[in-house]
Amino acid sequence: MGTCPIRCRSRMTILENPSETESSPSQESVLVSLCNYSSFEHTELTICIGEQLDIISDDGDFMMVRSTTTGLETYIPTNYTARLTHRWLFTGLSRIKAVALLMQPNNQSGAFLIRESETNKDGYSLSVLKRSNSSYLDCVKHYRIFHLHNGWVYISPGVTFPTVHHLVEHYSESAGGLCCRLTGPCFIHGLYAAREPRPIPSAIRRPTINWKDISRSVIFRKERTESDHSLVSEGLREAISSYLQMTDGNDNSWDT
Repeated sequence: MGTCPIRCRSRMTILENPSETESSPSQESVLVSLCNYSSFEHTELTICIGEQLDIISDDGDFMMVRSTTTGLETYIPTNYTARLTHRWLFTGLSRIKAVALLMQPNNQSGAFLIRESETNKDGYSLSVLKRSNSSYLDCVKHYRIFHLHNGWVYISPGVTFPTVHHLVEHYSESAGGLCCRLTGPCFIHGLYAAREPRPIPSAIRRPTINWKDISRSVIFRKERTESDHSLVSEGLREAISSYLQMTDGNDNSWDT
């Protein structure tokens, strides 16, 4: 069985929810495993570190969960999990487990997460993975996120931001003193497995209109044929009709 300590100005946008950092009741969050875990009934791993979990039931100290990656169900201690919001903001994640998540092989240099600070109440820390050519030199750097009295945040005193979201956007464009530029949130297995792909809207191009062939009768015709509708849309028909009615018989109708 695995072990887990108990604890709970940029143009580039990699954020899904550009709102305040603190999650609201309507803000979507997911449950993430912090350990490799084997249930009492199985000798092999049932849950792996960094997997998204669906809660089946919650008994307080233990939860019945289902892995969105494998579909396996098991009881797991509540403190073996953490909450993830905005794809990068963790609640209930220690510094040690932040390192374990970021060191997973799916993460590339610049993978990051933000977690609650263990030493500063109501504060946050940014953890960033820096990959190197030699694996033994790979490391995770941690940066404290400070708060000003007006609510703005910063890592370096010379650059401040209205929200943590703006801070992430800024360091996604430039390292700005960090060990490397932020390239993407820490990878979570199964995070999008249950989401259906969004259909790509198709653009419909109307045929080019030769205005010399469009007579007045076509514009004002109440009963239109399919070919009429394909040439002149309802909105364009109404606009032309209104213009003709205002200008008919009065060449000076726009004079003041």
